[in-house]
Amino acid sequence: MQKAIVTVIGKDCVGIIARVSSLLAEHGVNILDISQTVLGDEYFTMVMMTDVCAATLAFTQLQEHLTALGDSMHLKIHMQHSDIFEAMHTVG
Repeated sequence: MQKAIVTVIGKDCVGIIARVSSLLAEHGVNILDISQTVLGDEYFTMVMMTDVCAATLAFTQLQEHLTALGDSMHLKIHMQHSDIFEAMHTVG
């Protein structure tokens, strides 16, 4: 299994989860876990743990597709390998 973390942040609107998960599914990415919340009735945040081992695109191409989707929806969408995510969020 090759895990990657997808984070989504921005103003809440209809279809965020559907569009992000559809894009991932179209390219063979399996969603293993998902957590989402709306902060203050306005700001949407989501973190997904995914398995990219069967992805039909290179990792950088997936990142580009997610960034483009985020731009079109006025969201910030990032994807990074889980080991990098964990290293960045580990306290000394």
